[in-house]
Amino acid sequence: MAGAIAASSDGFLTRLQAGRLPAPVSTITLEEAGMTAVDLGCLFESQLTSRCLDMEARRLGAEKRGFYSIGSAGHEGNAAVARTFRVDDMAFLHYRSGAFYLERARKLAGETPIWNMALSFVASSEEPISGGRHKVLGSKALFIPPQTSTIASHLPKAMGTAFSIALARTHKKRDAQLPRDSVVLCSFGDASANHSTAAGAINAAAHTGYRGLPLPLVFVCEDNGIGISVKTPRGWIAANYGSKPGLRYVYGDARDIVDATRAARKAETCVRLARKPVFLHLRTVRLMGHAGSDIESGYRDRAEIEADADQDPLLHTARRMIEAGAITRDEIETLYKDIMGRAYRTMEMATTRPKLTTSSEVTKALTPHRRPRRSIRPGAMIQGAPDDARARREPQHMSRLISLTLAEQMGRDASVVVFGEDVAKKGGVYGATTRLQPKFGPSRVFDTILDEQSILGTAIGLAHNGYIPVPEIQFLAYVHNAEDQLRGEAASLAFFSNGQYANPMVVRIAGLAYQKGFGGHFHNDNSVAVFRDIPGIILACPSSGAEAVRMMRESIRLAREEGRVVIFLEPIALYGTKDLYEPGDEMMSAVFDETEGEAEFGVANVIGDGKDLTIITYGNGTFLSQRAVRTLNKNNINVRIIDLRWLSPLPMTSVIEALGKRTNVLIVDECRKSGSPSEEIIAEFVDRGCDLNLARITGVDTFIPLGPAADEVLVSEAGIVSAALKLTGKS
Repeated sequence: MAGAIAASSDGFLTRLQAGRLPAPVSTITLEEAGMTAVDLGCLFESQLTSRCLDMEARRLGAEKRGFYSIGSAGHEGNAAVARTFRVDDMAFLHYRSGAFYLERARKLAGETPIWNMALSFVASSEEPISGGRHKVLGSKALFIPPQTSTIASHLPKAMGTAFSIALARTHKKRDAQLPRDSVVLCSFGDASANHSTAAGAINAAAHTGYRGLPLPLVFVCEDNGIGISVKTPRGWIAANYGSKPGLRYVYGDARDIVDATRAARKAETCVRLARKPVFLHLRTVRLMGHAGSDIESGYRDRAEIEADADQDPLLHTARRMIEAGAITRDEIETLYKDIMGRAYRTMEMATTRPKLTTSSEVTKALTPHRRPRRSIRPGAMIQGAPDDARARREPQHMSRLISLTLAEQMGRDASVVVFGEDVAKKGGVYGATTRLQPKFGPSRVFDTILDEQSILGTAIGLAHNGYIPVPEIQFLAYVHNAEDQLRGEAASLAFFSNGQYANPMVVRIAGLAYQKGFGGHFHNDNSVAVFRDIPGIILACPSSGAEAVRMMRESIRLAREEGRVVIFLEPIALYGTKDLYEPGDEMMSAVFDETEGEAEFGVANVIGDGKDLTIITYGNGTFLSQRAVRTLNKNNINVRIIDLRWLSPLPMTSVIEALGKRTNVLIVDECRKSGSPSEEIIAEFVDRGCDLNLARITGVDTFIPLGPAADEVLVSEAGIVSAALKLTGKS
């Protein structure tokens, strides 16, 4: 106990004992803020508890028994936001939101927030949200999805979640996860507001509000004037967002919990009634540096540090409590020491609780818990919409077959929504969403702004509310603008919530090389390493129209029933390809009504039964390999092609079963040599002790050039034939 009190070096207790309470920063009264002395007392206790937990976390960190050192000191005014808004208003929180979490937990019986936070500080496997995988503020019961990267990457999905509430109202969605009158909160710091992700998300929200569309979202910018060591220019946040079209601006001084409550109430009234986005700008201070390892005196003057400590929000609330006659200074000191003692004992107990001890314990949360089967509500068709009956009965190329499959799935399940750039009236750049909007309406098939971060953020947000989003990224190269929405947000949610949360989706991406060099590198990207490096993500790549139908059905099933994030990579070069060998043979076409079933996840597709050579490939490589087989057969080489279908995780068990006793194996990999699927395939063969006569051909490690020069750096039919002849000794 004595050690705990001694650790309280934040300056609050010293200033309190000396009577150094700050002058008022607001003239707002309790009554004017709609508060009582009881409200003030509850908020004060949450503020004090948050501070004591911060101090204890630092103590354990210094003793090498804890792992978290970024605290909420100086930001405790956000407890006012928690008290103002409802428990079922989903909140995506900044890492300095300890007081918010504690205050919201007051509203729900049975919550043990102090114990939960203590377990998270020591990374115990008993911690209820992440299971010891990370220090996160989160709770399923409190509608707080866990956040791990709160620089700004959570803003797009907050925007998407708010959009989903409005969409669910339009659809009268019966299985929505969020109440139809709820709103969404998203907190972040002033320095994070400069991040391109924040700028994009705020712009997308303002754009929506400017168009008059409902978006019940509150951006909570907690402005302490500094980002790690870099100061934010005074007035910068207000200058940027104080008069932004489509966005309501509300300011409050969160050093004073009463003024913070006034501002939060004003924001709540605006967003709840008008259903339009609000920017709630709260002034805060940062105490005790950025993190436990941060030596603040290295970049801030001592006088400046002391001036901020004098503006401690706990001191402001203490003054308010004393002025209201609710408590004396001595009673505050006793209360503080009592809470500190409780925090100390809780932390000590938490250090004895178990940790994750095996890799299997860690990785079992990479994918969500299998979702309970839900009844599928058929999607309503609009009367008089174009009829696809004829198209379904006639041979079609891949692009049209994808459109028909999406129509099938949207007709089967009203939760499936399609969106992206140019997908609505235009039907997509390559026609893959043709006729969907006339059939299902603008609320289920809609265009977005030109921002991939917002597209993927919308998908994550919709998934939070019971939708199966099918967003489109127009070209593979474009996804790099927003890949952290997949890596840091979509893929990590199940992991850091121990499978309690999921954001199912099927992200359609037009990609791989044209093989005609059109568009250069920005439209021809033959690298998929960015997806294969993300734990938990499924990467699917069809090689024909028929495969696209079966794989799309399976991908949507994986999203719906297992909560999976699926990247559906569609080879641009095959979109309009109808023929395999000769003009008019239509061997790359398929009749939708005759294309039955799903392509089972984790199972490769086998083409042919030749025993002289096995070609392992995917996408365009399957098309080119089939053409190459015709030449190889003339050289008395009988071939089996294994079309991978699934590029992450690779279906290696299925591949080895399909190999049987065959030993000549050629891997045809259209990606760049470095970071390609073929690297893992070869490594898997080695790890499994396979005795094979093995070779591979890949694309060259380069960006794709414009024009015919593209042929020089990509796999080709002739290159496959040459490699096969050499491998089998018949060159």
